[in-house]
Amino acid sequence: MTYVWIFGLALLVSLLIYFEQTALLYIFSTVGVTILLIIVATADLGRSELGSGEATEGANVVGSARAAK
Repeated sequence: MTYVWIFGLALLVSLLIYFEQTALLYIFSTVGVTILLIIVATADLGRSELGSGEATEGANVVGSARAAK
């Protein structure tokens, strides 16, 4: 399915360039980047299992270093 998306988007971009519709290409790319940024901004990365374990370990290291002083 990923290769279908890649081929489809490559075809769309190629057709937009061929038919000199760069204004639409700019709009699509801006909207695409904006959607990607919204997805990343709303992703709850701190609640993942790997992320929470590493955050706890990092806090323990910082806490033990302060206690050693």
